[in-house]
Amino acid sequence: VVFDSDRGWDADGRGPCVWDTFTHQGGERVFKNQTGDVACGSYTLWEEDLKCIKQLGLTHYRFSISWSRLLPDGTTGFINQKGVDYYNKIIDDLLTNGVTPVVTLYHFDLPQALEDQGGWLSEAIIEVFDKYAQFCFSTFGNRVRQWITINEPNVLCAMGYDLGFFAPGVSQIGTGGYQAAHNMIKAHARAWHSYDSLFREKQKGMVSLSLFCIWPQPENPNSVLDQKAAERAINFQFDFFAKPIFIDGDYPELVKSQIASMSEKQGYPSSRLSKFTEEEKKMIKGTENKEDTYNNPVIYITENGFPQDDPPSIDDTQRWECFRQTFEELFKAIHVDKVNLQLYCAWSLLDNFEWNDGYSKRFGLFHVDFEDPAKPRVPYTSAKEYAKIIRNNGLERPQ
Repeated sequence: VVFDSDRGWDADGRGPCVWDTFTHQGGERVFKNQTGDVACGSYTLWEEDLKCIKQLGLTHYRFSISWSRLLPDGTTGFINQKGVDYYNKIIDDLLTNGVTPVVTLYHFDLPQALEDQGGWLSEAIIEVFDKYAQFCFSTFGNRVRQWITINEPNVLCAMGYDLGFFAPGVSQIGTGGYQAAHNMIKAHARAWHSYDSLFREKQKGMVSLSLFCIWPQPENPNSVLDQKAAERAINFQFDFFAKPIFIDGDYPELVKSQIASMSEKQGYPSSRLSKFTEEEKKMIKGTENKEDTYNNPVIYITENGFPQDDPPSIDDTQRWECFRQTFEELFKAIHVDKVNLQLYCAWSLLDNFEWNDGYSKRFGLFHVDFEDPAKPRVPYTSAKEYAKIIRNNGLERPQ
């Protein structure tokens, strides 16, 4: 997995995104005021990244398009051809080497020009996102079959528009996150329907979104209060997005009732959570399966990883043990519980700029020396072990 928008931040016509603005403002918003201006340098070092991909033997590679690299002001009014060329090369190189591209359209990096017009708090973003998605489907969809519209909207809404810890740094506690989420769900639905009506028949691909998933357990399994607390956490974190999209086009009843009740107590004239119209519900619930439950859907794990603190150890045995135990449970889920898990992506291929943590957290399978202008890539122990799993299509059993 690689995230592009923090590399070559102003190279070859790329417009600024909210993270450029956020990090350049300083104020210790990010660890040691670090920025993602260069990061691991993938914009100019794609060939080196490709070597890493081949070294691992990956069958799939997930990367995220920088919206403002393709469309500097976020709209199709001006198309940056150098950005198009860059992603064409990545896609073509992957396919030439037998690697399937999995492409994310939006990964926290809204073009600053769109944020200046209200960003995800403005309903106008829905149509703009749909046009951007259609541009990508039209430009790359003849070779890309697996699309992710929005990366972890549940994280971004809370961190970027409610608490203000992530870019764009909007702190509207209790309202901003809900409004951004409402618009993201509708934007995803619009993009899904655009693909379904205009591109799916010819391109035969799939479109979904990537949700950050938690699974809290009650501290005391015998406590009704603890059971309800765990259920409430799942409702607000996961079902908030998954239920509208995968089931019935609307938020969980518990979420709606609790927010409405608290809003009334706080003196709001109406609930802080907007309502979907009946027409919108029909549009949203048509974006995935048509059943009244989650119905054992196809699952892609699009990010999973374990960080080392900086400075890291190349022999990252503790991290590999975490990966190993994770894979054991995944194989049990597939073979014992018959979970329809079809793809696993480790986060991440390379050490990278990790949002507010800057370069203090190392998630990469490959170490990157950020002090060296050449940004050399060196495999951690976990990379070598991960390659064995891919090669064997499973864990090696002790002799």
